[in-house]
Amino acid sequence: MESQPPAIPIMDFPILRLEGILCAGDLHIGIEAEYSDKGIHLPSQTHRMEQEILETRENERDLVLLGDIKHMVPGSSRQEQSEVPRFLMRMGDSFDDVHLVRGNHDGGIEEFLPEMGVKIHPSTGFRIGEVGFVHGHTWPSNEVMASSLLVMAHTHPAIMFKDNLGRTTTEPCWLRCSFKEPNGRYAELPDELIVIPALNRSMGGSPVNLEGKKLLGPLLQSDLIDLENARVYLLDGIFLGSLKDLRLQRSK
Repeated sequence: MESQPPAIPIMDFPILRLEGILCAGDLHIGIEAEYSDKGIHLPSQTHRMEQEILETRENERDLVLLGDIKHMVPGSSRQEQSEVPRFLMRMGDSFDDVHLVRGNHDGGIEEFLPEMGVKIHPSTGFRIGEVGFVHGHTWPSNEVMASSLLVMAHTHPAIMFKDNLGRTTTEPCWLRCSFKEPNGRYAELPDELIVIPALNRSMGGSPVNLEGKKLLGPLLQSDLIDLENARVYLLDGIFLGSLKDLRLQRSK
């Protein structure tokens, strides 16, 4: 009998289930206000994200948010000032502990925290048991890299498809990557890295299979990860193959 995987992407949702923990990242609450300033009017996704987290919850007692809770840098919009505190308060009321890893959009996030229930962690990440959590825009700490499994956001991974007429579409995707041998920066490396798609559907995604495109964050740009053999999965669980076999050339 096969043992249960240590981390399970929830079918059709950019949310990861671990033992006793739900994990999501890149909420970017307030991005719709930025779109509105540019003449693009989209409904707020905050309530939808809130509902998706609560509806997918089973018996998990902890919630880990992998950074970029808010969107505006620097400062904050009226939307953020209204929706971020309400979102965090509801999460704090629903889970025993809410862990928030600081992302590059989370400057001043402290002013949005409820009095209790939310713990903020540095951008270098933190661990719960053998699982390390990091946003992804900075190098993880040595302690985080000594975990068995590392979970990261920041990249907003998506896969690009191209049809015979040259038209392209993108779909959010999961990346599951192995590490290479330590090269001196870290004495220990995790067995696996999972890159989680953005929870906010308004974010779209950044194609990971476009030839020559650099992925975000120092870790994914380093030689520590076997990116070419990264396994790519759609939100519905379909395994597309290894990244090296899904490469697309840039259009001229």
